[in-house]
Amino acid sequence: MKPGSVIVDVSIDQGGCAETSRPTTHSKPTFTVGEVIHYCVANMPGAVPRTSTFALDSATRPFVLALADKGFLWALIEDVHLQNGLNVCRGKLTYRAVADALGLPYTPAADVLRR
Repeated sequence: MKPGSVIVDVSIDQGGCAETSRPTTHSKPTFTVGEVIHYCVANMPGAVPRTSTFALDSATRPFVLALADKGFLWALIEDVHLQNGLNVCRGKLTYRAVADALGLPYTPAADVLRR
């Protein structure tokens, strides 16, 4: 990255998204590596709880309404984004990373939902 660039690592709570990231705090929020400024404060939404709650509501409300209005099965069939969040359905592992981690068979969500 160019000198003076800034990384805001919003996934630092889960280990970070850059090799040079490490958790920081609000009292000392930044550090520099190779002339790149890093901001890696853990739990960033906690600094603005009201605003982050409104943002989370806006992002999740359409999915919640679809599940409530259509039922889980039809909502999943009609929305690939909901399917991508499905881990287990009808006794089948529908998320490859979980299946691989457990050494169990993987079945695509679309295949399970077609039944």
